[in-house]
Amino acid sequence: MDKELMIAIIVIACTIGWLVNNWIRAKHGYPLEDEWGGKSERIDSGETKQLRAENQELRTLLTKVDRRMQVLERIVTDKGYTVAEEIEALRRNDDRDTDSGVPLDNRSRENV
Repeated sequence: MDKELMIAIIVIACTIGWLVNNWIRAKHGYPLEDEWGGKSERIDSGETKQLRAENQELRTLLTKVDRRMQVLERIVTDKGYTVAEEIEALRRNDDRDTDSGVPLDNRSRENV
């Protein structure tokens, strides 16, 4: 009885291992194994093909958006942009502080 029980336990353990292995493979899209060690490829459904096409379109769009983002980052970090910000800051400071700076003497201008 001991030998038969051990053989049954080994057969059950191997079967459970094979089932778990195939379940993991199916879950992650790997080809499945049959009882004789052969592999069977997964047949893609129409929905899977549609999802793959949509993923490809989204990857293409993401690449375009990434390129645009790089251009915008380059524009923002460009020296000309910081100069424009400094000029605006000076204009705002001028509006707030009217007493600072050298007063203009319009009467002492040269007549042309």
